[in-house]
Amino acid sequence: MTHSGRIQIATHGNTHVLDITSEVNRELADSGIREGLLVVFAVGSTAGITTTEAEPGLLTHDLKAFFERVAPQDQYYKHEETWHDDNGHAHVRASALGPSLTIPVVDGRLTLGTWQQIVLLDFDTRRRQRDLVVQIVGE
Repeated sequence: MTHSGRIQIATHGNTHVLDITSEVNRELADSGIREGLLVVFAVGSTAGITTTEAEPGLLTHDLKAFFERVAPQDQYYKHEETWHDDNGHAHVRASALGPSLTIPVVDGRLTLGTWQQIVLLDFDTRRRQRDLVVQIVGE
């Protein structure tokens, strides 16, 4: 059996980190699938998905500081010459993180650790309405 769903979420951009675990769990519950694999995918090229402990220091400072060191916003990006925009760093950051995450489903639950949540990182330079696809395959 396959279940596909969508989550729409408003973001602020500029490495905004959002805990989306409850929304993903809602999709899993709606699917009725008890055993299988769940994929959550961020549509677009300036956002990524991972897991972390969704605590304030990580969500508001540490992750943003890490990505600023890896792909600084104020550096030169050839991408910006092509499109005459200001988000080359956002594309590099999203490419490094990746747009999707796969999580095993066991007994109708995501196999996340006690302190592990699913987070969306929006690296773009403006507010966005993000579209996430959640697909669950199993029985």
